[in-house]
Amino acid sequence: MKRRQLLAGAVVGLVATLAAKRLRASFDEPGSHAATLTMLDRFAAAWNAHDVDGLMACMAPECAFETAAGKDVNGTRHAGRDAVRRAYAAVFDTYADARWNHPAHFVAGDRAVSEWTFTGTTKDGTKIEVNGCDVFTLQGGKIALKNSYRKQRG
Repeated sequence: MKRRQLLAGAVVGLVATLAAKRLRASFDEPGSHAATLTMLDRFAAAWNAHDVDGLMACMAPECAFETAAGKDVNGTRHAGRDAVRRAYAAVFDTYADARWNHPAHFVAGDRAVSEWTFTGTTKDGTKIEVNGCDVFTLQGGKIALKNSYRKQRG
């Protein structure tokens, strides 16, 4: 009986190891996510250039933006290209000097994450510096959903 249990445990362990290696290989293949990473670099650069057209060029035809804050559990949801465009422009109006510093991205299938440090000054002179990230759902090589999160400093 013990021999069967040991053999079954070894088989399960081997299968799990092979599955993990196969999954890791799919993420590590050179160039497998190069186009998406390039698009995310363009997206980050457009944020720092305050370029709404550049941002929208990275968004899918059917897109949404969920902000870090808002009255709903998912922040405030802006659905559709016009609503997303207005929401992005409002960020630049609120923080005239907004920057997303040190962006770093990773991709897993049709999902991606960008980490950054946001700095900006509100119209009343309040300075903000917080770490945050965007969790993306991708569709057709573009961003279908930008779901933003950031730290809240007290």
